[in-house]
Amino acid sequence: MVKDAERPIGVFDSGVGGLTVAAAIQRALPGESIVYFGDLLHLPYGSKSSRAVEEFTRAAVQFLLERSVKLIVIACNTATSIAAHLIREEVNVPVLGVIDPGARAACRMTVNRRIGVIGTRRTIESNAYVEAIGNFDSRAEVFQRATPLLVPLIEEGWQSHPATRLVLREYLRDFTERGIDTIVLGCTHYPLIRSEIKAILGDVHVVDSADTTAGETAEILGHAGRTVGSRSADEGVEKTRNGRVDGGFRVYLTDYTDVFGSMGEQILGVQLNDLHVIDLHWEEGAIHYAAVPEVNRQHGDANPGRQDTRRGRDQ
Repeated sequence: MVKDAERPIGVFDSGVGGLTVAAAIQRALPGESIVYFGDLLHLPYGSKSSRAVEEFTRAAVQFLLERSVKLIVIACNTATSIAAHLIREEVNVPVLGVIDPGARAACRMTVNRRIGVIGTRRTIESNAYVEAIGNFDSRAEVFQRATPLLVPLIEEGWQSHPATRLVLREYLRDFTERGIDTIVLGCTHYPLIRSEIKAILGDVHVVDSADTTAGETAEILGHAGRTVGSRSADEGVEKTRNGRVDGGFRVYLTDYTDVFGSMGEQILGVQLNDLHVIDLHWEEGAIHYAAVPEVNRQHGDANPGRQDTRRGRDQ
C-alpha cells in the first residue's frame, strides 16, 4: 500500500500553460511525483460556457482522483475562477487554484497598492482577481486588461518576436499611465514572456502565478506532513532513460498537438516522448475519461483503440 505522503500531486489545465505550474512545483518539491492532465480536446476554456467548464473540470478531477493524488492544483485561471469552489466541496483532498496565490503575493509585494492584472478575456470578465485581491487588501486598486492575443503568439513560439513585443506595448500602455507597481500574470502561459513584460514595464513587480502556486502547494503539504523526503532534483525527475520523463512526471492528454510537445519540452527541459492520450466516454450523463493500456507514444506509436493524433497534425 502506497503511503499517503508518497502519493502524487495532480495538476490540471486545459492545455500546455499549466506545465509552467508543474515545473515550478518540481523546483519547489523535487522529490514529488506529478500527474499532469491536459484537456487539449476542449481548449480554450476561455470561450466555453460556465456549465461546460464545470463539467470538464469535474471530469479531469475525477480522473486525477483515480490516480490516487494527494492534492489537486487547478492550473487554469478560467477553471479556477468558475469551478474551483465547487470542486473543493465535492472532493476529500486539498484543491488549490492559481488565483488566490497570485493575488496574495501581489498584495504582499505592492507598495502603492496599485495592481495590474492581465489574463484571458474570460478570466478578466470573471473579476476573480479583483475579488481575491480585495479580500487580501480592501484598499488596493486593481486595473485589469484582457490580453487575448498573447496565448496564440506564445503557442506560435513567438515569445521574443517583435510582433509580440508590439502587442505587449499596446496592452501594457494603460498600466504605465496608471502608475502600477505590481502586475499579476493571470494566465499560466504568461511566465514564458515574463522577461518581455518586465522590459516594457521596467521597475514593476511581476507576480508569476506558477511560482506562487508552487509555494502554496509546498506549504499545504508541508503543514500536513505529506511531503516526500528530500531528494535531489535529478531524482525527482528521472530523465535519463531514452530521454523520457519516467516515474516523477506522467502526462495524460485528451488530445495531442505538436505545439504541446514542443512547448512542453521547452518548459520542462526534457523530452516528452512518454505521453498518454486518454479515451473519453459518457457515463450516467457525464463525461468520463479512461486511461488506455500503457503504451509509450514514441515515434508516433498509437494507443490501441485511439487514433494517433500526432499523425496528420501540424506537419
